[in-house]
Amino acid sequence: MTCRLALLLASGLLLSSPALAAGESATVQEILDGNQLYIDGTQAKLKQAAQAPQVISTGDSRGQLGFESGAVGRINRQSLLRLGSSCFLLNKGQILVSGKQDGCTRSSRMSVRGTNYVLQVDDSGAADLSVLEGTVQVEPTEGKAAPVTVQAGQRLRLSAAGLVLGLLKLGLGDYQSILDGPLFSGYTGSLPSFAALESYLRLNVPGVNIPSIPIPATPSLPGLSLPIPRFF
Repeated sequence: MTCRLALLLASGLLLSSPALAAGESATVQEILDGNQLYIDGTQAKLKQAAQAPQVISTGDSRGQLGFESGAVGRINRQSLLRLGSSCFLLNKGQILVSGKQDGCTRSSRMSVRGTNYVLQVDDSGAADLSVLEGTVQVEPTEGKAAPVTVQAGQRLRLSAAGLVLGLLKLGLGDYQSILDGPLFSGYTGSLPSFAALESYLRLNVPGVNIPSIPIPATPSLPGLSLPIPRFF
């Protein structure tokens, strides 16, 4: 047993949990900044699929994952998440999600309908959710607290126990910091819901510098060699 796998076992991430039973899968689409992306403590390869309840972790590398839902997740350095039956559990670190993919922390669940959001969890378990576009409903995994709906352009801060610490507005500087940061910089893979994010930013965040993102291939019409053009 590797030291990394032993650490995951000790942290409880490989133990059974009702919300994280066997189910979903994710495929490694891109690895940046070296080769420190792991599946259950073993160095991962491009196009390798991880199955729930396996754990995906990073050291000094970043990576892009393709979920079976069609959504994409980009995990930052020093992150650790576990695949589950209906959501991934982010134990620590940071992930950008583009598309319909629910996320969980140790105390809360984030339910989406197709959106772009950033979820960050620190070593204590406290969480920070930034909804870049769309809507995310946050509800505690235990207790009877009412769900909180986080709209586009809002940031929700949660304690390790899932208590709401604050609901803030994302400003131009917040958006620019995210768009210029490690969750966007350097990637060549496309984001399935980037067009929706781009449209929202142009309408609601004037002045923001939007990065260029590869566009998924579009089927050609019969008799034409060129793809259908994208208009803005």
